[in-house]
Amino acid sequence: MMQTVGIENFYKAKWGAMGSEIVNPIGCADCHEPEKMNLQISRPALIEAFERQGRDIKQASLQEMRSSVCAQCHVEYFFKGEGKYLTFPWDKGMTVETMETYYDENEYADYTHSLSKAPMLKAQHPDYELSQMGIHAQRGVACADCHMPYMSEGGVKFSDHHIQSPLAMIDRTCQVCHRETEETLRNNVYDRQRKANEIRNRLESELATAHIEAKFAWEKGATEAQMKPVLKALRAAQWRWDFAVASHGGAFHAPQEFQRILAHGLDNAMQARIATTKVLASLGFTGDVPLPDISTKGKAQAYIGLDMASEKQLKDEFIKTIVPEWLKKAKENNRLKDKN
Repeated sequence: MMQTVGIENFYKAKWGAMGSEIVNPIGCADCHEPEKMNLQISRPALIEAFERQGRDIKQASLQEMRSSVCAQCHVEYFFKGEGKYLTFPWDKGMTVETMETYYDENEYADYTHSLSKAPMLKAQHPDYELSQMGIHAQRGVACADCHMPYMSEGGVKFSDHHIQSPLAMIDRTCQVCHRETEETLRNNVYDRQRKANEIRNRLESELATAHIEAKFAWEKGATEAQMKPVLKALRAAQWRWDFAVASHGGAFHAPQEFQRILAHGLDNAMQARIATTKVLASLGFTGDVPLPDISTKGKAQAYIGLDMASEKQLKDEFIKTIVPEWLKKAKENNRLKDKN
C-alpha cells in the first residue's frame, strides 16, 4: 500500500482507511526480499532513522539483521509535523533521555493531560531500544535467537517462525548458552520482573497522585508560570514510566536500565508533588489535597469521566459490522483467501 498510494499519503491516512486492503498482520515480504528470501528492511522509517545516524543498513551482518527486522515495528516512533510523517526519534540516541531531548527541542507532545494539563509523551513500544542496552544484545545475541530459535527438519536448519516467549522453549533458547535447569532460568526471569514491578507500582501510585494534586492547584488559582516546573516534572516522570512499561519484556532484556529509568521516573514524580505543594502553599493552602478513591480500574475510569458502556458499544459495533465488511471486500479483491 505504501508503494500504491505513496509513503506520505500512507502515513496521513486514518488507521481504518485501508482495512479491507490490510487484513493480514505480518507477511513474508515484511522481513524477506522475494527473490532469494534474504532478510531485508521494508519499512522506510527504520532506514531513514539509521541514515540520520550515519548507519547503512546494507552493511549490516546477518546477526544484526536478525534484530533489525524486528526494529521495523518494535520501537518508539511518532508522526512528525503537519504531514504526520512516521519518524523514529533516534537522532540524538536511543536512551530515554536522548529521545526526551529530541522531543523537547521539537516542542512535541502527544496530548495534554486532562487533569494536570501537562504536555505528555506517549511511548509506543521501545523493545528494540531497551533490548540493545541489555547484556544479551551486548554479547551479540539477536532478537531471533530467543524469539525465533533455530530448528532442524529434514537436515535443514532454519528459524522457527512460531514467534513466542523464549520461556516456552527453554531447551532451544536459554539452554543453548546457559547450563542451568529450566526451572532456574525461568525463575531468573520472573525474579527480575517482580523486582521491576515493585518500583513500577510505586511510580504509578505517585504519578496518579501527582496529576490529581496538579489539578487541585489549578482549581485553587495557580498560574501557568507557577505550574511550569510541576508540568515539566510530570512530563518527565510519566515518559519514563511509559518508556519502561510499554517495552514488553524490558525488565528482562535490560534489567539494570529498566530499573534506572523507573527510579528516575519515581524521582521526577516526587519532584512534581513537592513543586505542587510549594505552589499550593503560595496560594494559602497548606492541608492535604483531597484524593478520590481510584483503588480499582472501574473507580478510576468513573473519576476521569470515561464512559465505558459507550466505549464497549463502539467496540462491539466495530467487531460486528466494520470488520466483516473489511473481510468481505478483501475476499472480493483477492486480498484474503477463504480458509474453507
